[in-house]
Amino acid sequence: MNKRSLRILEYNKILSMLTEYATSTMAKKRCDRIKPQRDIGTINQLQEETRDALLRLHRQGNVSFSGLTDVGASIKRLEVKGSLTSRELLDIASLINVASAVKQYGDGSDLADTVTSRNRKGSSGNSLATETTDVEGVNRFDSLTERFNQLVPLEHISSEIKRCILSENEYADDASSTLKSIRRSIKLTNDKLRDQLAKMIKNDETKDKLQENLITMRNGRYCIPVKQEYRSHFPGMIHDQSQSGSTLFIEPMAIVNLNNEIKELTNQEYVEIERILENLSLMAADAVEDIAYNMELLTELDFIFARAKFARSYNGTQPIFNTAGIIDIKSGRHPLLEKHSVVPVDIRLGEDYTLLIITGPNTGGKTVSLKTLGLFTLMGQAGLHIPAMEGSRLSVFEDVFADIGDEQSIEQNLSTFSSHMSNIVYIVNHAGPNTLCLFDEPGGGTDPIEGAALAISILNFLKNMGARVMATTHYSELKTYALSTEGVENASCEFDLASLRPTYKLMIGVPGKSNAFAISKKLGLPDYIIESAKENIDSDAIDMETLIADLEKSKLSIEADEKAIEEYKKEIEELKSRLKEKEETLDTKKAEILRKAREEARDILEEAKEVADQTIRDYNKWRNNPNKASLNSMEEKRSNLRDKMKGYDSKNAKDTPKKTSNHKPKDFHIGDMVEVISMGAKGTITSLPDSKGLATVQMGILSSRLPISDLIIIKEPGFTTNATNYNKGRTSISKAQFISPEINVMGMTVDEAIPEIDKYLDDACLSHLGKVTIIHGKGTGALRKGIHEFLKKQKHVKSFRSGEFGEGDFGVTIVEL
Repeated sequence: MNKRSLRILEYNKILSMLTEYATSTMAKKRCDRIKPQRDIGTINQLQEETRDALLRLHRQGNVSFSGLTDVGASIKRLEVKGSLTSRELLDIASLINVASAVKQYGDGSDLADTVTSRNRKGSSGNSLATETTDVEGVNRFDSLTERFNQLVPLEHISSEIKRCILSENEYADDASSTLKSIRRSIKLTNDKLRDQLAKMIKNDETKDKLQENLITMRNGRYCIPVKQEYRSHFPGMIHDQSQSGSTLFIEPMAIVNLNNEIKELTNQEYVEIERILENLSLMAADAVEDIAYNMELLTELDFIFARAKFARSYNGTQPIFNTAGIIDIKSGRHPLLEKHSVVPVDIRLGEDYTLLIITGPNTGGKTVSLKTLGLFTLMGQAGLHIPAMEGSRLSVFEDVFADIGDEQSIEQNLSTFSSHMSNIVYIVNHAGPNTLCLFDEPGGGTDPIEGAALAISILNFLKNMGARVMATTHYSELKTYALSTEGVENASCEFDLASLRPTYKLMIGVPGKSNAFAISKKLGLPDYIIESAKENIDSDAIDMETLIADLEKSKLSIEADEKAIEEYKKEIEELKSRLKEKEETLDTKKAEILRKAREEARDILEEAKEVADQTIRDYNKWRNNPNKASLNSMEEKRSNLRDKMKGYDSKNAKDTPKKTSNHKPKDFHIGDMVEVISMGAKGTITSLPDSKGLATVQMGILSSRLPISDLIIIKEPGFTTNATNYNKGRTSISKAQFISPEINVMGMTVDEAIPEIDKYLDDACLSHLGKVTIIHGKGTGALRKGIHEFLKKQKHVKSFRSGEFGEGDFGVTIVEL
């Protein structure tokens, strides 16, 4: 990629931001030097690494590379069996510990238990497709698994180094038995020496001859401060004197041997420490290849996870790459703009058209769209995720050329036009079929007619060459060129005339307007000046503006129609779902009624059979032995049976009293409470009886057309049908009919929110709302989890999900009823 385009598109700023997410100096250098690749296989591999690292971050949390330092110089010394310093050995131990921790982090990927299958298609425009399926008990293998597995555990080396070396200048007594013995001897000798000096200081005869009653050291040997005039009272070696000369620091002869012994032991200690460092270095040298390989792998993993952490910071996604020159960016957000205020743009190029011309007022977002496309291409080919929606597609380009911004140079005596044209000449000479060319107002800075002609010629040349081209302009000639030329498409950045502010929304297919007259009028320019200006525009230009206005109106009309059709489709699906649910409910109730009826019939038949059998037995007994007592007994049983049948009849009559309706159509009013005789249910009149005597009754979520002969008006206490109470009835049901499509329970506990949501969902069902939104906020997630558990148990909830980008993300729950 040419360096000028990298600078213009501010690719270096992206690398600076990426570098902040790397830990080691080696990984930071790699981040700072990353370049866009040209091979689609390499690009897809880099993208897979970034994606897999990002998935691990989401699944397992952060991985730490703290302690990873550059030990390259130490490794070279170990390769020739050289001895390392304590600092170098501690760095080696730190690297080994990082390798162990990172390897353990890599083994934690089994928590996901997923299998990833990748289907790589050819590079003729079809992109890399990835399908991930959760499979219980199966480990996850991704592009990073092999690197984690190749890390060599060398804990025995790091443990030994940590055991012997406590810090850069401190060594453990237990580093070796010899060192321990030497230090014990030093301590004993030191204690003996200090005891003798203490006796001299505390001696009544000598303490007045000392400048101070203390023990000090000079040249590594213990001394006492003696006054100059009493030097002869302390035979020994003079090591130093004060600046005034009044004090001499004398090593008494009595402790010279002890000082010599300490000095000798100290030298022995130094030699033993050197021997310990040498042994530790030899131990590390035996595994120098593994240490070097670990450092290489850790640097690479640090670099990969830096890309993943960077992608997580702006909600980046993996673009799908092709080599067919097809670009389809969905809701792309420029990564250098404030992510809370940047307006997402959709950019399409390379399928139906290869040249896109963007028009519109200044500061409307044209240049941002140009830079977004160029920067996304560079980032994607460097293995970085892009801040866009899933499924965005990018093409692999050999080079990206950009002519954006004012490159005027006083030193080179170049005007704005000359500077732009010099860059355009370079682009024309170096562009090819597999290049992306971005132009900001080509042909600007000179005569408009000549500039427009030059711009059309340059853009047409690059289009015919096969390059993918995107340009911004204010020239109406380029709008006409786009409308009349195959493979060229107009686009514009939307502008709100009411607020005189751009919306920054890119609309492909609609050429933009400068809106100069409208803006001037809004700002207070007199109408007669504006009318005079309009008279100076030729008829062709006016026709062009009229055509643009018609196109905008047509597009808005089509979008409105599409939106209405989409709403109709949703409503139809909801009605189909309700009808299916109603049919299933009716089928279930019907089957239950038939089952109960069969059971009751069977019981009746069994009882009747028993009575009949007993009657026959009693009759045969009476016939064989007729007498008055038997006859009276039979008559009594027959009477009991008759009474029992009458009891059943009276019970049935009591359980299901027969009701009839004698109401006339004029008796019904909207809002009346009625009882549906055939269904044994209560409802509310929502529409008056028609000519056929059918009225609409709302029964919970069920609305039916029923004959008035099946309806009985319920006279509730205090209920009247005058106008006043009728209006009150309307008001009482309006709560359910005009309910808000969302409810806010932020700040509530689960116990407080559930009753509110339960009542709200009942009202929403009565109002026939198909979809509602519950706003609960993100917080710790406890409220969201409690609401989801509640929704799972509600029969009138069809489905629910967390909000998507633009709906509130995980701070809201979308419920379909």
